[in-house]
Amino acid sequence: MKFAKRRNGRITLGAHVLGSLTIGMAVSAAPAMATEPQSQVVDKKVEHIEVNGEYLGYNSRKVQSGKFTEDLLNTAKTVTVINQDLIKDMGAQSFTDALRATPGITLGTGEGGNPYGDRPFIRGYDAQSSTFINGMRNVGSQSRETFNIEQIEVLKGPSSVYNGRGAVGGSINIVTKKAQSEDFINADVTVGTDSLKRASVDVNHVIADEAALRVNMMAHDADTPGRDEVTGNRWGVAPSVTFGLTTPTKVTLEYYHFENHDIPDYGIPYDQATGQPADVDPDNFYGLLSRDFRDTMDDTASVLISHDFNNDMQFTSTSIYSRNSNYYIVTNPDDTTGNVANGYVWRNTKSRHSVTKTLATQLQLSGEAKLAGFTNRFAVGTELSNERTSNLSYTVDTGNGRNAGCNQAMLDNYNCTLLDNPNPHDPWVGTITLGTNATVTETDTRSIYAFNTIELTEAWMVNAGIRWDDYSTSAENSTSQFSNDTDFFNYQLSLLYKPAENGSIYAAWGTSSNPPGTSNGDGADRLGSTNADLEPEDTESYELGTKWDFFAGRLSLNGSVFQIEKNNARVATSGDRNSPQENVGEQKVKGFELGFSGDVTEHWHGFGGYTYLDATLESNGYNQALNGNRFPNTAKNSLSLFTTYDVTEEFTVGTGAYYMGKVYGNTANTLSIPSYWRFDLTSSYKMSEFLTLRLNVQNLTDERYYDKAYTAHFANMAPGRLVMLSADMHF
Repeated sequence: MKFAKRRNGRITLGAHVLGSLTIGMAVSAAPAMATEPQSQVVDKKVEHIEVNGEYLGYNSRKVQSGKFTEDLLNTAKTVTVINQDLIKDMGAQSFTDALRATPGITLGTGEGGNPYGDRPFIRGYDAQSSTFINGMRNVGSQSRETFNIEQIEVLKGPSSVYNGRGAVGGSINIVTKKAQSEDFINADVTVGTDSLKRASVDVNHVIADEAALRVNMMAHDADTPGRDEVTGNRWGVAPSVTFGLTTPTKVTLEYYHFENHDIPDYGIPYDQATGQPADVDPDNFYGLLSRDFRDTMDDTASVLISHDFNNDMQFTSTSIYSRNSNYYIVTNPDDTTGNVANGYVWRNTKSRHSVTKTLATQLQLSGEAKLAGFTNRFAVGTELSNERTSNLSYTVDTGNGRNAGCNQAMLDNYNCTLLDNPNPHDPWVGTITLGTNATVTETDTRSIYAFNTIELTEAWMVNAGIRWDDYSTSAENSTSQFSNDTDFFNYQLSLLYKPAENGSIYAAWGTSSNPPGTSNGDGADRLGSTNADLEPEDTESYELGTKWDFFAGRLSLNGSVFQIEKNNARVATSGDRNSPQENVGEQKVKGFELGFSGDVTEHWHGFGGYTYLDATLESNGYNQALNGNRFPNTAKNSLSLFTTYDVTEEFTVGTGAYYMGKVYGNTANTLSIPSYWRFDLTSSYKMSEFLTLRLNVQNLTDERYYDKAYTAHFANMAPGRLVMLSADMHF
């Protein structure tokens, strides 16, 4: 069986052979967030990063999506772009590592029905199902890598008008690397503490006139710093070929394959007496190496087409097929029935055996035209998608630790362990059986949208957007069947004033819709008996902000104040976890954000910001005792700062500082993890035109802190100190 495949074995890139890559999709539709010519996708700095190996800073002026009719300076919305230079200098090797660069994002964990994988919260709301790759929804639960990332675009505030369902607090778009018009090879080899070994290569080759092939590959093997026996092994390959590089019509074919094999870790159990994680050795791992595993796989094939009719009109399309699988058994260090208070931990399990398949296409026309004497920059498009998730779980013999509590018999068969001295090598011999009654969730979506920016004068702009979604979802297994069919409109409207060419001041309003089953059975928001008949949750956002560019655009500053209101949130009708829900809850998030990116001087580079969030549960239906409580998984204060300084032309030093305030794990605000500071160091030395040595120290002070709080049972212990030495080669 699948669970028996992975124990402590290592898998190397050389042991794998990538099969033939094909895609059988009609290219008759496509992208809302589609491919623009590379020079239009991002600013000139980012455009040539991979071509000549030159270091070009952290400031990005544009996002990939053609739905944004203006550059970031003149976009009336808070948007943070984390480009590949910043990712490399930070030493970020995973998607969630890279998100540390921006404040206002906290991380959630999985348990029970919510799968183990990337789960960012933006401005208080879960964005696990609002993550996109090249503008296409990437709903499958997984742990993403950075090896094929050009940049990460974080939209903050309700974003359904751009991306459809969900996106209540914001959304994230990952832009992948595309073929370029020059030959180059970039290779990185990294070794570090905790048995870290990593290698990646990025090869671009012009194969014919107006055609180029680019291949990114990566292999990674490491232990987790400060976590006994928690290991990770992953590898990936991503070829991309482009035809018509500088012609009006450009076609790009992409394939992405990524595998992850690790020992999953749910961290430390809560002490119910204090509402904090138990006071134990932070290295304690309560899982079982003879039982626990996690195997994920992601395969995505894409066809991207763009055609420039002239300088003022462009057609773009994207079609994708993806298959994501997530198989795991993970130990939940259960804290119920007084186990922790008595010095024990029940090794309960959570498991998943899910496969998500997505077929989607987007089609867009964008351009500029004069109408009634005003300049209009517009984008209109349509989207079609089908998502299908099949989800099973494993039945694992763990005894009855919840009701009966830990006893000697459960200690003898290793279903319980000691709180202070767990042994992950215990010879557990229980049984594991894969279930047969799969829950199949299928979602079909049809959408149309339009955006337009009107230049009223040289100083005043107005932007309007509208989107309609037809949403149909169903979930069924052998014993039950549920469905929800609805449609909804979303809008945005903003007024922007330019007091100077390098600055803007704006007021913006926008909405989002969150129907039941947004995660398509592969996230926290599943369709079931409690919510199938409910209307979408509706959210409104108000934002006032300003943005300024300095030093010919090399440095960008921004600030905003905002309020997000949800007046028909889904809440339970009783204390029973299986009770029906109703649309009567009220939630509100008030806050402000400050951000900066770019070059303070020619030699001083920086990126970061500060976010304040006052996120309150205003009304909670039957449970009025929760009224006024803070959102779970949301820090009131968060700060991110990363900066580097070029001491000489060859030698660069830098540091990172990150602060996260107290985070509650539940709506009752009885379980929490404390605030923390984390500090990083980086330095690099350019040995020659072809070789740069880089040193990264993450968590310099070896601070033992928690970065994820679950609603019950446990909190996730963040990694300890990690030291990495890399050789970056460019040819």
